[in-house]
Amino acid sequence: MDFATLHTLGKTELHCHLDGSLSLNCIRQLAQKINQPLPADDNALRKLVQAPENSENLADYLKTFDFIAPLLQTKEALQMAAFDVVAQAARENVRYIEIRFAPVLSTAGDLTLSQATEAVITGLHQAMAQFDIIAKVLVCGMRQLPNADNAAMFTANAPLVGDPLVGGDFAGNEADYPTKVCAPAIETAQRLGVPLTFHAGECHCPQNIAEAIRLGIPRIGHATACFDQPELIQTIVKTHTTIELCLTSNLQTKAARSLAEFPYQALKKAGAAITINTDNRTVSNTTLTHEYERYQAYFDTTAADFLTFNLNAVNAAFIPETTKQTLRMRLKQDYAPYL
Repeated sequence: MDFATLHTLGKTELHCHLDGSLSLNCIRQLAQKINQPLPADDNALRKLVQAPENSENLADYLKTFDFIAPLLQTKEALQMAAFDVVAQAARENVRYIEIRFAPVLSTAGDLTLSQATEAVITGLHQAMAQFDIIAKVLVCGMRQLPNADNAAMFTANAPLVGDPLVGGDFAGNEADYPTKVCAPAIETAQRLGVPLTFHAGECHCPQNIAEAIRLGIPRIGHATACFDQPELIQTIVKTHTTIELCLTSNLQTKAARSLAEFPYQALKKAGAAITINTDNRTVSNTTLTHEYERYQAYFDTTAADFLTFNLNAVNAAFIPETTKQTLRMRLKQDYAPYL
């Protein structure tokens, strides 16, 4: 399929970071509101907000986010950001998206943890009123923070869980703060009834994936380090754990130092529930359509495969079964001409 066809296909996305996915136009608008000077040239701005293709590692890649954080400190800014990312997704025919963000990173000003989330929720509602898309939000704990801080974030946001806040995640420095370090805050979120996904296996550390599964987390973001771990892959399959793959990002961060270290083929062969995601549209200079193009070019992924991966995402989404049924029907209609 050519790029135009891939663009028109219906899509779903479970793993998309708000602060890593703002359009250049949105970044300019947000910067103007706080009188933050920016380069007039878009290429110069991209150097500030996109990670280098050859990042040394995940920590190097994450430095880019430091530039965006000061722009997202007000309700208006978070509303604009949420609207912007949903609009980008809708324009490439994403039918369902879960956007994740860390409320604590937007509390440098006057916002509380729950007010930050409420602002994102408002932006999602505004976008859904204008575009043909279902958009939800996940709140991220930051693994480098004390467990008490992450527990407080989930406690503050638990009353908002429902629609469109549907779950949570843990992101940040995995190498220095492995899964087991986060266990107390994970257990707090679970006790509060917050459905969880979890970043694991992004730093050549398969044990973090295994530990997250052991803790009962049903979705894993990245899981890159399982590529050469057949027993772990069997555990993923047996526990029906859904994997949120992020190809372009993993190659950038060196989570996968080559295509051979990217776990797609091993997971697919084993029958694991795979989904395709952008991770960070702007930081990784990608879209979901570009991700599909790369899977097709690198792995000969077919329309039938893409449909399966989209249905996997719907099955794993933190939404009611009735909404899932509607999405399944629509996606099957989207793909029918190509099967």
